[in-house]
Amino acid sequence: MEALNRVVEGYHDLMDNKSDPRVKGWFLMSSPFPTLAICLTYVFTVKVLGPKLMENRKPFELKKVLIYYNLFQVIFSTWLFYESIASGWFTTYSFKCQPVDYSNSPMALRMVNGCWWYYFSKFTEFFDTIFFVMRKKFDHVSKLHVIHHGIMPMSVWFGVKFTPGGHSTFFGMLNTFVHIIMYSYYLLAALGPQVQKYLWWKKYLTALQMVQFILVFFHAFPIAVHRMRLSPSLRLVDRHARRTLLLPVF
Repeated sequence: MEALNRVVEGYHDLMDNKSDPRVKGWFLMSSPFPTLAICLTYVFTVKVLGPKLMENRKPFELKKVLIYYNLFQVIFSTWLFYESIASGWFTTYSFKCQPVDYSNSPMALRMVNGCWWYYFSKFTEFFDTIFFVMRKKFDHVSKLHVIHHGIMPMSVWFGVKFTPGGHSTFFGMLNTFVHIIMYSYYLLAALGPQVQKYLWWKKYLTALQMVQFILVFFHAFPIAVHRMRLSPSLRLVDRHARRTLLLPVF
């Protein structure tokens, strides 16, 4: 019982005292469990419930839905990409090493707001899989696809809760740019055969995603090495300083 009490106390200390106070009270930010519950519900829906419900049904015709959905995702991703630039990247942020700005300055708060909306966008991407299930394209609902979509909201939640800004948001900035291209392709493909013949560049989408992860690796690598070289005493000097060295998966 004493061990359990210590775990509970440690959890509350982490959530209440070591998280970013600026996001306290924001939707879904008080605890990781609602996000975890949504992610598990998503996995259960697309791997168990959805296929079961569609077992004896004809595939849904979702052409118009897909057009509007992909158009929304292009616009949403474009806005997120713009916000990441307006909040620091390519303007005031350093590509070499960028600490998190925990102040209440307009630019810092704008980045925090952008981080939360990026987190929210991971939920809207669930519809990628849901539409596959409704169209009975079960071969597209691979384990890798579901794992990727299922863990992204959870991983981004920790970034927003503890480090909403700084070096690690480079991935979010880059990822939204890739999504602009990706959802533009899906939008054009949904328009029908008259447009699909011009989509010869489909094969480059996977290459673009790989380049994204390579760039993120090389961007984060120097900070990771620097962190490993720090002595334990320096790591505990200051709570905010320690935060700047965290590298959550955005």
